[in-house]
This record gives sequence, structure tokens and C-alpha cells, in this order.
Amino acid sequence: MSATFNHTIIVAADPAESAQFYVDILEAEHTESWAVFANIMLSGGVMLQFAAPPPPYEFSPVHMAFLCTDDHFDRAVRLLQERSLDYWADPQRTRLQETNSGHDGCGVYFLDPADHFLELITKPYF
Repeated sequence: MSATFNHTIIVAADPAESAQFYVDILEAEHTESWAVFANIMLSGGVMLQFAAPPPPYEFSPVHMAFLCTDDHFDRAVRLLQERSLDYWADPQRTRLQETNSGHDGCGVYFLDPADHFLELITKPYF
């Protein structure tokens, strides 16, 4: 059996703001936070830890894709619309305010408050 994914640290200028954004869009749960971390828990026991980098540290945005149900996907897109946030149907960001129907499901790309590039999909790619 291979190892399982447990947690990751996501760099964010405002860890609390980013953690709340992920809670809202992913329908995740806040969990105990400590030290410099604002922590949330995804289903399956994966923890996302948000932390601000020490100055003058600069970071490169990352891409993360999350699998969700069709109903969750619809709620997430509505939330992006309600907050007047940009989203795209494609990773090249050419199809603004659209979703896609690739891989027999739905998909959407958007930025989090720290400019990480997120993706929601309703069917896995494999």
C-alpha cells in the first residue's frame, strides 16, 4: 500500500482570510489551529494549513484540484458569482465566467485570496 496524503502548508498573506475562503468554497471545517497556522480539515482527514511567509519571502502560486459532487459544484459556482469573483472554464483563463463539461463532468478554475489557482471537478480525470 502506498502512503496517504495527510496535510500541506499553503502560503497566504492573510492565513485566516484564505482558510475561511477554503471553508466556504470547499464546504470544509475549521479545526484546531496553532502557532502561525490557520487550519481546516477536508473530508478524508486531509488538513490544509495556511501560514504567512516571513518577509521578504516570495512564493509562486500553486495549482490544486478538488473533487466534489454536482450539487457542491453548483453551490461553489453560485458563491463565486455572489462574490463577483472571476472564474474560468479552462486553465489558460480564456473562457471567463464559464464552466466546462470535460471528462464526463463539470469543472471550473478560480483564484483564492493568495492567488493560488484552484480547480473544482465533479469527475476524476482517471
